[in-house]
Amino acid sequence: MSEPDDPLAPWTDRLLRLGDGVPAEAARSFVHDLYAQAQTDIDKERAEAEFEREE
Repeated sequence: MSEPDDPLAPWTDRLLRLGDGVPAEAARSFVHDLYAQAQTDIDKERAEAEFEREE
């Protein structure tokens, strides 16, 4: 189902195991969106920390 080099695959597979009837593409899209938002949040925190260090 998932490609070996896909970093989101383990999370998508885990989500799919949680319930029946979740389309694989919907699970993958959810995991992708969650990952992207988490990365944005981390980048924002790093930028704020860098700003604080510079002041």
